Amino acid sequence: MPEAMPRPAEQPLDRPAERAERRPLYRRLPLRQILCLLPLLVVGVWVVQHRSLIGSGARQMFTANPYWLLTAVATTGLGWVAVSFARQGTVLERLPARRLFATQFAAGAANHLLPSGIGAGAVNIRFMTGCGLPPARSSAALALYFLAEATARVGLLLVLLMAFPEALRLGPLLPDSVSGMVVTGVVAAAGVLVAGVALIRPVRRLVVTFLRTALADARSLHMRPSRALALWGGSLAFPLLQAAGLVAVALALELEVRPAHVMLAYLAATAVAAVVPAPGGIGSVDAALVIALVAAGAPVESATSTVLAYRFITVWLPLIPGALVLGGLVRWKIV
Repeated sequence: MPEAMPRPAEQPLDRPAERAERRPLYRRLPLRQILCLLPLLVVGVWVVQHRSLIGSGARQMFTANPYWLLTAVATTGLGWVAVSFARQGTVLERLPARRLFATQFAAGAANHLLPSGIGAGAVNIRFMTGCGLPPARSSAALALYFLAEATARVGLLLVLLMAFPEALRLGPLLPDSVSGMVVTGVVAAAGVLVAGVALIRPVRRLVVTFLRTALADARSLHMRPSRALALWGGSLAFPLLQAAGLVAVALALELEVRPAHVMLAYLAATAVAAVVPAPGGIGSVDAALVIALVAAGAPVESATSTVLAYRFITVWLPLIPGALVLGGLVRWKIV
């Protein structure tokens, strides 16, 4: 018989490490790790673009009273606590407190990267969805927060306007034509929005479903005193703390304006700047604050210095730490 031909040696199976070494580099980098670095990259670009403003705000702080500046830093930190309470008040489920606070701190950085609060809203929706809430309820909770915060801010503004009707003198600063154009623009935008909702059937169906969910959740929340207190207490405390921070910076720089008038100027400026879709209110809030402080009786130079120092504390100082926390939350799959 002919000899049997030898069988070829079996090739060893690839080991996992060897297969990983042969993979292209882009396949070895998970998308989540890339997203972790994205906030830092965007913040770095933003800092480079606004380096002159950041430097001006930092220089103003060297001549200020450090104790009042520390007070402004403390009110900024307490503002994140107030927002955390307000966010908890929008849902019946109990959210993890530490992760909730970290999310609000990170959302502040995200809010300065996208316009009109889109960044903070997206971070909070991702957080609540990760906590087990359906997307519809997370969106309804976000809308309820915006409604409560806007109601509290406008309510405080009206109370201070009634208490100090002569605090803001806008006549020399804004002509009647400008105010007329603003009112006309707001009315036209509201008309277009209502017409779009009424005429487009898919949009109308989506809005009706969303309103039903939001109203049902709001009704259930207000039957829980702890949730209602957290929602409205946090929504009221947040603008008060932010306004108190501006008062502290004004006192640190010896701005010759009464503290109550500074608070009124802050509430009026942020209410007006909210209609301008700028990331983090950069530019719109700064200009509105300067105009409001000048209308309250401050010189233009002093008002500008106060706004730069205030925005340095509330925006630029926490920006990079907030981006780091945001990257960590993305990496740990919290948002």
